[in-house]
Amino acid sequence: MQIQCTWTRPQLRVKPSTFLTLSKQIRRRIGCPSKTQGLIPIAAAMSTSTTTPDNQVASNKDGSTHNPNPPLQIAKRLEKFKTTIFTQMSNLAVKHGAINLGQGFPNFDGPDFVKEAAIQAVKDGKNQYARGYGVPDLNSAIAERFKKDTGLVVDPEKEITVTSGCTEAIAATILGLINPGDEVILFAPFYDSYEATLSMAGAKVKGITLCPPDFALPIEELKSAISKNTRAILLNTPHNPTGKMFTREELNTIASLCIENDVLVFSDEVYDKLAFEMDHISIASLPGMYERTVTMNSLGKTFSLTGWKIGWAIAPPHLAWGVRQAHAFLTFATSTPMQWAAAAALRAPDSYYEELRRDYNAKKAILVEGLKAVGFKVYPSSGTYFVVVDHTPFGVANDDIQFCEYLIKEVGVVAIPTSVFYLNPEEGKNLVRFTFCKDEATLRAAVERMKEKLFRRK
Repeated sequence: MQIQCTWTRPQLRVKPSTFLTLSKQIRRRIGCPSKTQGLIPIAAAMSTSTTTPDNQVASNKDGSTHNPNPPLQIAKRLEKFKTTIFTQMSNLAVKHGAINLGQGFPNFDGPDFVKEAAIQAVKDGKNQYARGYGVPDLNSAIAERFKKDTGLVVDPEKEITVTSGCTEAIAATILGLINPGDEVILFAPFYDSYEATLSMAGAKVKGITLCPPDFALPIEELKSAISKNTRAILLNTPHNPTGKMFTREELNTIASLCIENDVLVFSDEVYDKLAFEMDHISIASLPGMYERTVTMNSLGKTFSLTGWKIGWAIAPPHLAWGVRQAHAFLTFATSTPMQWAAAAALRAPDSYYEELRRDYNAKKAILVEGLKAVGFKVYPSSGTYFVVVDHTPFGVANDDIQFCEYLIKEVGVVAIPTSVFYLNPEEGKNLVRFTFCKDEATLRAAVERMKEKLFRRK
């Protein structure tokens, strides 16, 4: 007789170590033929401790051996990338009860009319797979918004692809249009998913560093970086993490170089509605650029609904084809009821966006003035909801990561070290990034903690 050993965790309050021991005894008693069919995987997941050192092996009943702690497995193209800095800092924030001005998500909710639209869509039964490249109503709403913002008329059926957030739009664009060995130029510091996704595509990454205080485009360096192998420039404006907005002159320079050298532009514009000191310009709207540009955006930042993960890519049909092919094998389709709600959001009146900017301008003033009063060297931020500062006046750490750890543990405030956003981390060791996408009480509390516990070096 063969015994089928499939188990579920008993509803008992026992320590993981006791549960582990009991499961071993039961499995030996009844002769369960495979460890993977018993209780061990569940118990092991509950406990990080083990009685077998990493460099030793354990013996099976039949005399064979196995390593209970095998080394982590990862493809070479991703082995240089660690747990994201956002996860690391957020975990430390929870552990030490710190106010999180690090990760860029609001601590307040999005507008009721958008949430109600999502609820209604669920109630109306709009809960099955959406069309791969987007619910028709959302594609139309994106096209309407894009025309209002840029003056460009696009075909919602052929030129718009709805994705699971802008991060997937970035991935689908890169994986759908970049071949192994293609050169792609990034402006450092940059959003961390850019380099990781380019590595997955097998691209050769070239970095152009934007330097404080104004993070201006180094035009001659860009000209020198472009070669016959350059396939694309990955642009982000307004720019995370610096808050820089590329000027019309800078965008015109990039455009002329791309046209002259037959280079594409992948333009991440998720913060386009958080432009405070100048008008946002989509590079696709410049003469000769739409045909060589993929414009990427999302709902999350503008409507404080980052968890919905609704994004999109806008591109002419000959580029949209590659984006859609990659998208089809990444996520295929994005959350259906949220797409219907996103369509309602994008049709919000202009007054919504005006109020959004006023609200964020007030939050920005609280943080910027507070950071200056604390003693940071604060660099200008024209867009996004981020501010970059120089932490070295305090002299409490040798680099940005150590400073941020000190800030969390000793002061109780979270910032993000920027060195992780550079190809050469040394270029960002003196900078950290704060976010002001928090309610005003939280921002003021964070500033007060820093005023009380953080002191400039004399």
